[in-house]
Formats: sequence, structure tokens, C-alpha cells
Amino acid sequence: MSEDLSAVGRFLYEAGSLKQTRRTGWWMAGVRDPESVAEHSWRTALIASVIAKLEGADPARAAYLAVWHDTQESRTGDVNHLGKKYAPAGDPEEVTTDQTTGMPEALASAVRELVAEYEAKKSPEAVCARDADKLECMLQGIEYKAQGYQNAQRWIDNSRRRLVTETANRLADELLTQDSLDWLRTSLSEGER
Repeated sequence: MSEDLSAVGRFLYEAGSLKQTRRTGWWMAGVRDPESVAEHSWRTALIASVIAKLEGADPARAAYLAVWHDTQESRTGDVNHLGKKYAPAGDPEEVTTDQTTGMPEALASAVRELVAEYEAKKSPEAVCARDADKLECMLQGIEYKAQGYQNAQRWIDNSRRRLVTETANRLADELLTQDSLDWLRTSLSEGER
């Protein structure tokens, strides 16, 4: 007997709304059309796998945690740090419980456990995923600053200060020495900037 997947289907549509949900903190930096939560989450998952591999943690698990870390924002929106001062965002674990209601229990419990692990900040993979979240924000800030949004420096500095792992700190140092198009120049053998 197959399980009812209607709640899973609804969630997949709900998750798609994150492609249109903008990261609101960037508006304070003057960015008119900031990245979406989905765009942020994709690169965060990629970065989490890199950090975890270099830290000796499970890269697949770290990426898995990172993929799910902001899924609650389909219901709460992206509440930036200033907004949380006045109206705290919903508890991620409570929102996840609501989001997974009606899903097959094997899936629902796995998702709830992932979010709880990320929020607990204790496993090596959660630490790597959380560092990836901050490093992605810093990287996005560097890119926005290169586009002329000078106020992005605040996000670069704040994200940089919050990194925990040696790998994330070393990557941050490296990213701060590079230009956002160095990868293209290197690929085309154009040399240094």
C-alpha cells in the first residue's frame, strides 16, 4: 500500500515560493533586487559541502542541513535582524512541524530532525552548515559591493566575524583577496587583474 503524497506535493509547491522570496536585509544596503532565499540556500548547500569535506565532517549531511535551513521562510518570510528585534520570526522547529503535517512519517520525522540538528548547532555538520550560511552572506555582500552597493560592507564584516571553523575562516580570508571575476580570468588564462 502506497502512502498519500498529497502533503508532500503541497510542500514542493510551497518550497517553490522561496524562488520569489527576497532576502530582505539587502534592501537596507540599497540592493534593489536582492537574491532569493532559494538562491541563497543553493550556494549555502554547496559551501557547506566544501567546508564539511575540508573539516572532516560529512559533506552530504552538511549540504542536506543547509538545503533545509531556511525552508520555514516560505511561511514566515525572510525576517531580517532589525525586523526580529520587533517581531521575532516563527520558531523554525515549530514551523517545520506544521510544514510536515500529513507527510509520510519517515519523511516528516527526517525533516524535523534535520531542522532540529541545524538549530541545535552541535553536530560538526550543523556547525559547517551554519558557517556556510554566514560565508554565503559574506560572499554575496562582496558581489553586491562589486556592483556598487557600498553599504554591503556591513554584511561582509558581520558575516566574517561570525565564522567558527578554521576552513570557513580561511575561505573568508581568501575570498576577501579575490575579485568576483577572478575565476573567469583564470579560466580564460587572462592572468591577474
